[in-house]
Amino acid sequence: MAEQLTGDDFNRLFRYFTSTAFRLEVQPAYEVAEERQSIEEFLAGEPRPVTEFPFYAAWLDQIRSVTAEGRRVERVRILDEPPTDYQRWEIWSGCYNSTAGETIRYMTRSQAEEVGIPIDHDWWLFDSQRVAVMRFSDRGEPLGGEIIEEPAIVAQHNEWWHLAVQNSAAISAA
Repeated sequence: MAEQLTGDDFNRLFRYFTSTAFRLEVQPAYEVAEERQSIEEFLAGEPRPVTEFPFYAAWLDQIRSVTAEGRRVERVRILDEPPTDYQRWEIWSGCYNSTAGETIRYMTRSQAEEVGIPIDHDWWLFDSQRVAVMRFSDRGEPLGGEIIEEPAIVAQHNEWWHLAVQNSAAISAA
């Protein structure tokens, strides 16, 4: 039986890993209230560093902390063609994540489909042993999810992770 998680639990997901945390992001946008002001400023052409927003600064502090301990945090973002406004903001703000120690790569939705990566849900893969499947509303609001440890499901997500890394690339916000 999978461990059920609420939306708030995903803010504490890092309790689940000792070595690697890999994320696949597939949503065209996420509706996270704490990000709204930064996104609006970015879209208006007047972005402030995301480090000025407490929610984002706390995330970056967490990334710095775990990567300083030698743990790896990586993500692959699936982009629409062309990227949504939210995805353009993610590309711009991603440099802060990278500076904090996180590796971020990107691939298009059509590339993901072509190589066989399902794009129907987001997930974290912890230590290649646990999958945190994340659920979102149609608007991108977090709805919780579950931790899955069934070997066949975990193995499939490991395969998808390797496909995502092999077929994605880092891109510059410039």
